[in-house]
Amino acid sequence: MAMGKYSRVDGRKSSNYCSTISMVAFVALCLVGVWMFMSSSVVPGQSSNVPVSQGSATSQGKQSMVENSKGFEDSSGDLQEGSSKDGESTENSNTDNQSDLEDDSKVTETQTETDSNQAEDGDGKKEDENSGEAGSNSDSGEKENRSGEKSESDEGEKTTTDEGSSENKNDSETDGGSGEKSASDEGEKSTDEGENKDGGESNEGSQGKDKAVEVFPAGAQSELLNETNTQNAAWSTQAAESQKEKNSQSPSDVKKDGQAWKVCNTTAGPDYIPCLDNWKAIRKLSSTKHYEHRERHCPDEAPTCLVPVPEGYKQSIKWPKSRDKIWYYNVPHTKLAEIKGHQNWVKVSGEYLTFPGGGTQFKHGALHYIDFIQDSLLDIAWGKRTRVILDVGCGVASFGGYLFERDVLAMSFAPKDEHEAQVQFALERGIPATLAVMGTKRLPFPGYVFDVVHCARCRVPWHIEGGKLLLELNRVLRPGGYFVWSATPVYQKLEEDVGIWKEMTKLTKAMCWELVVIKKDKLNGVGAAIYRKPTSNECYNQRTKNEPPLCKESDDPNAAWNVPLEACMHKVPEDESLRGSNWPEQWPKRLESPPYWLKSQVGVYGKPGQEDFAADYKHWKNVVSQSYLNGMGINWSSVRNVMDMRAVYGGFAAALKDLQVWVMNVVPIDSPDTLPIIYERGLFGMYHDWCQSFNTYPRTYDVLHADHLLSVVKKRCNLVGLVAEVDRILRPGGKLIVRDNVETITEVESLAKSMNWDIRMIYSKEGEGLLCVQKTMWRPKEAELITSAIM
Repeated sequence: MAMGKYSRVDGRKSSNYCSTISMVAFVALCLVGVWMFMSSSVVPGQSSNVPVSQGSATSQGKQSMVENSKGFEDSSGDLQEGSSKDGESTENSNTDNQSDLEDDSKVTETQTETDSNQAEDGDGKKEDENSGEAGSNSDSGEKENRSGEKSESDEGEKTTTDEGSSENKNDSETDGGSGEKSASDEGEKSTDEGENKDGGESNEGSQGKDKAVEVFPAGAQSELLNETNTQNAAWSTQAAESQKEKNSQSPSDVKKDGQAWKVCNTTAGPDYIPCLDNWKAIRKLSSTKHYEHRERHCPDEAPTCLVPVPEGYKQSIKWPKSRDKIWYYNVPHTKLAEIKGHQNWVKVSGEYLTFPGGGTQFKHGALHYIDFIQDSLLDIAWGKRTRVILDVGCGVASFGGYLFERDVLAMSFAPKDEHEAQVQFALERGIPATLAVMGTKRLPFPGYVFDVVHCARCRVPWHIEGGKLLLELNRVLRPGGYFVWSATPVYQKLEEDVGIWKEMTKLTKAMCWELVVIKKDKLNGVGAAIYRKPTSNECYNQRTKNEPPLCKESDDPNAAWNVPLEACMHKVPEDESLRGSNWPEQWPKRLESPPYWLKSQVGVYGKPGQEDFAADYKHWKNVVSQSYLNGMGINWSSVRNVMDMRAVYGGFAAALKDLQVWVMNVVPIDSPDTLPIIYERGLFGMYHDWCQSFNTYPRTYDVLHADHLLSVVKKRCNLVGLVAEVDRILRPGGKLIVRDNVETITEVESLAKSMNWDIRMIYSKEGEGLLCVQKTMWRPKEAELITSAIM
């Protein structure tokens, strides 16, 4: 009764009215719950703007990632074929799309204002259309896992493409939403600006827009998370397994407090090659009789400075125009033009250096000389039987440059000597070449790999010291291969030439080389002698004298890194299961055919050799076609010189076969020795230790590709030194593509930013990452004196 009296009379309502209020409240709560549930869900086929939290993702998000995942194309140390899962296309009304994106914007707003600004209605609709289209276009297929491969459905993916946000919006509207949006760090350049700067040709800018950097392999866009907050660390949306590394080393801290770059102050200046310009070591040599001063003498510590760029440097002229002319200020040397101009090597023509296509032995052009060799011996069969050759003492490599018209790859080499910058001219022209000398050590190539070895007035004394240098050519020449010698002893009758010819005749007979033909080129007034290496050991066994001696059975013909030369011959492989016992398939069939001798071997990835080879090739074809050609913002029509810094079977190079590029396949000395396989398929390469500088001039490659290399190298040596070497090798405007673990990707990204490089694309998943960065013209103002490189 007391309680009844306490009730207010003027505020009372009927019991029916109270029930109505309760029902309304209940329904409202239900609607709010449904609204909250729907706003936190991820619509299949739609790329969400919500950054992945450290510890978890919603079950709906996981399911969407499974349904729309187009797996990351690699994992460390194992082989996977890059086929994708079926994408599911989900149609939603514009109202639903807008509602979902607005909800995402509200959640993201708590983290950064930038995120909320990017989740506008119009952009949200375009992003939904992008991801839906990508999902519907995803290629179906089945993943073939290597050992240790992780699930592709886990959260923890990240992708960024560093273009200005206004550029992104404009490109998205222009292209009809064909690319995925991404945020950029303040001050970073757009893709199109990166393609056009540094004197690039005008048409590259438009092509850069067409191939915008947001574009990723079809089917992958739906699973790539937008990087919307890159101010503090590039990996702000990284998954839990890499969060520890991200927290312990923030890229912004590295940039501020880490590497302080300086310009290398050396005698060589813009042409500095650390292992060939070590004058401190050269001055200590007891002899230079065998060209020891032209061999590698690497400093104790790899330089961590940046090589200066020549004043007036411009973006290199595109192939094939570059074969005929280059910018003078890119290689500002005239000595060779003065010495060899009358032989049509190189001439100075205004702001260009021009190359008429001649040489000491082919003043009237390389093509005529190439055809002369073919006519002299039809079995040469350029571009069919003969695919990979070695050109000794190449000059400016016009011979190799014109062999491209016959589908032949020439590994041209010459020393860094008084013929100033000859190899640098070759590389600037877009012709394969490397710096090497026939001195006291083996060439950095395996045994039995070159179809033809060519020497046109290469000034090598083949006959001295027991024929040690010619025996080195015998090591690298394939059994049944040819040695083409075009030199004055072949066709002149001067006393010195006659004496050399007699010694060469004696030496080649003792080596069991057959003199197949001697022919005179009337137009050029020169001649050539062509020898053939035996395909069996019968001749060796029938010799009355063991001179030159056969090498010991323990002597490995493939051992080539810093191995001293010996005046001996290796036996020819006769067992049908051994490499070298049979000639490879004709080109181009040999590119895709697993070598016959892999049948008896286990592959690098643990499968039977030939199966391993085929799976690797399929994998790289998929990666290149679905990612590299369209997803990096690289204008491949401007790319000519490419290096694979860790080639295995050469699958990356083989996948680029339809482009106008050539690839230097490098097999690190601490990796499985697969370089013979690369040669067997009609490609080429060399051995190298990436703790040291590469034997090339600065600014000679357009693209460097490093697949799980840097994480291995940094265990042995300084990663900063290797990044400085990458900067030295790359041309301004050139690209570095890195595939590695997240920790290494983060370090490289930080170093690249500290050099003011453009970050073109970043992608990560399950501890693995993909990074594409572009070198700029930036150089530090401070200099560092490299005392070992001062003459």
